[in-house]
Amino acid sequence: MTPPPDPNDRYGSDVLSGDWRSAGRVTPRQVPAEPGLVLELADSGFVGALVRMQGRTVELEDRHGKVRVFPIGSGFLVDGAPVVLVPAPRGPASATALRTASGSVAARTPQPARVARASRIYVEGRHDAELVEKVWGADLRGEGIVVEYLEGVDHLAEVLAEVRPGPQRRIGVLVDHLVPGSKESRITERLQSADVLIVGHPYVDVWQSVKPARLGIAAWPTIPRNVEWKHGICAAFGWPHDDQADIAAAWQRILSRVRSYQDLEPALLGRVEELIDFVTRD
Repeated sequence: MTPPPDPNDRYGSDVLSGDWRSAGRVTPRQVPAEPGLVLELADSGFVGALVRMQGRTVELEDRHGKVRVFPIGSGFLVDGAPVVLVPAPRGPASATALRTASGSVAARTPQPARVARASRIYVEGRHDAELVEKVWGADLRGEGIVVEYLEGVDHLAEVLAEVRPGPQRRIGVLVDHLVPGSKESRITERLQSADVLIVGHPYVDVWQSVKPARLGIAAWPTIPRNVEWKHGICAAFGWPHDDQADIAAAWQRILSRVRSYQDLEPALLGRVEELIDFVTRD
């Protein structure tokens, strides 16, 4: 027979019985340490994107460009939920190795370089070209499509007159801020033809096509019309923006957060896919 509890024992006789340490705990899920992953430190609230993993540590960069080093393991949050950071899988066994950054099925063996087609895709500037290359580069090389940039849509008519589009030389063009009534729409509407497809996204700049969550923010800042947009974005993030070198560095920070098509807005994805289909059509 179990003796009755001692009325003088305020804590009870079996307070340590059972697995009291794990009561109420939730086992965190394991998350691979992949570049671009946005993590929050549970103890300090520091939020940053994973920019590098070396040995058993990771480097996280916050929205101000500050980089800190942390050991992998527990103590991290993703979307507010605790996780355990583990090394990302490598080699052919990784499922991501079977697809390109655009989501296309990747070739399992190296493919010979394809001779470039006469057809081309033009984008407005260097940043657009670098983003297209990062996500669709493998697909474009496989199709023999070269991406060139215009240094601004104002040069489009001149470029088209020089390249002379035709049935065997289709030209696809991606334009920033192509919305009704914009300068871009007025320039491009008269240049469309059977051999020239001009499409665009609604964003002021291609920077905005990167999902805000990849930068650890809820939405892109709103910049006054009297402020140059990229400089205003850098100022809002607390990044240097005195000269073009600062703007280029800011873009590289943003581009480093892009891992695949899943990190881009659908309004850009659909337009690039449309251009690739147009210039590769037999």
